[in-house]
Amino acid sequence: MTDSDRPLVHDDHALAAWLASTAGQRLLEVREGGLVGRELKDAGDRAAHELLVALLAQHRPADAVLSEEGADDKRRLSSPRVWIVDPLDGTREFSEPPRADWAVHVALWENGELTAGAVAQPALGETFSTGQPPVVPPRTSTRPRIAVSRTRPPAFVAALAAEIDAELVPMGSAGVKVISVVRDLTDAYVHAGGQYEWDNAAPVAVARSAGLFCSRVDGSELRYNQDDVSLPDLVVCRPELSDQILDFVRRHGTD
Repeated sequence: MTDSDRPLVHDDHALAAWLASTAGQRLLEVREGGLVGRELKDAGDRAAHELLVALLAQHRPADAVLSEEGADDKRRLSSPRVWIVDPLDGTREFSEPPRADWAVHVALWENGELTAGAVAQPALGETFSTGQPPVVPPRTSTRPRIAVSRTRPPAFVAALAAEIDAELVPMGSAGVKVISVVRDLTDAYVHAGGQYEWDNAAPVAVARSAGLFCSRVDGSELRYNQDDVSLPDLVVCRPELSDQILDFVRRHGTD
């Protein structure tokens, strides 16, 4: 074992960041391979999933894995440690070079809590990790900015934006939307259109490490490694916006 390998053995934060970055590099190679459309999407999903599963089997053989692209092995429910991964979040954007709003998510759930996580944005050459929690820059916009889906923006978010005089900023990948708050590209991500644990586990872990507010849209706790892996809604925002957003949802709902 080399010195450079030692953090992967002892440090879950370092492992999460390395896994996300390594899978991201593999996806860049797939993207440059000449495939297009559905073939490119499928090849990316498969390559990143197979790589992450193989590397986790090598470095954390006793841990369970929940991946968007794998079968749901319910033995994870009795495991104290579960890696929750989305090998390619934003498959549509990945298949539309040169778009950069796609990501790789790697999170560790341990005894009821997210304890490590990383979100790689390979086309930007960046990985955001709980091992080196990001520092959220001071807010640079006078109006709040809310990240929304570029293809399926929830109708209620437009009403929320009108009430708090916010600007809507469309983009792909749920992870990219969460990290946009970390990067001061937006101030909030509010979603209620349906997601799964792998869509937001790693982004939420990173956002929390950066001091951002994270919850369900009703203000309740985000829970992971559940029997039903549906996790349909969340709020990630600068702390000073949380009361306004949650109050709007309490009064108006998300329909």
